Amino acid sequence: MDFGTVMVMLGNGFLFTLLIFVVTLAGSLPLGIVVALCRMSKFKPLAWITRIYISIMRGTPLMLQLMALMFLPYYVFGLEMGFYWRYYACMIGFILNYAAYFAEIYRSGIQSIPRGQYEAAAVLGYSKSQTFMKIVLPQVIKRILPAMSNEIITLVKDTSLAFVLSIAEMFTISKQIAAKQASLIPYLIAGAIYWVFNWVLEVILDKGEKKMGYYHD
Repeated sequence: MDFGTVMVMLGNGFLFTLLIFVVTLAGSLPLGIVVALCRMSKFKPLAWITRIYISIMRGTPLMLQLMALMFLPYYVFGLEMGFYWRYYACMIGFILNYAAYFAEIYRSGIQSIPRGQYEAAAVLGYSKSQTFMKIVLPQVIKRILPAMSNEIITLVKDTSLAFVLSIAEMFTISKQIAAKQASLIPYLIAGAIYWVFNWVLEVILDKGEKKMGYYHD
């Protein structure tokens, strides 16, 4: 297998790695806000259920969660989900897991906003939703961006865990090629691709932090 073929195969695998990454962010970032608000709810049963969900997602390995989603329909309900279920299980698992982490980051940011800002917004006639969207959320995003950046970088590396569901993302393909060729080169190339992608994300996220700098504490 020549170098060009290896690069094409790893490139195809990276496209699926990128798909997992994009779908996870698109689902977990908004879901994380909902989970954070439920966690902070004054309705105690909802707050406790959400707290248990976050605890399970953060306290058990993502690989185990993916496997549970993959096999739960069959072993619990006797349902044959078909070949494509592994892809849905992968996306759902990543979204649910990262939503829990993002929820705690959101919660810490929301709780860091002084109570006086809510009271000032009420005096000015803002509704609760307007206060949250126009006053609180921009400040929260600025405060939590460094923590969010760390989780986003971690997500890139965690996409490799999709191999447990036999999904042909980049790490899975590099492992197959390395086993066939008895060589570490495919791993090194895959590692370089992960690093370059993370470096690009770091540059983008750093620029985002600087643009949010006009929100001063």
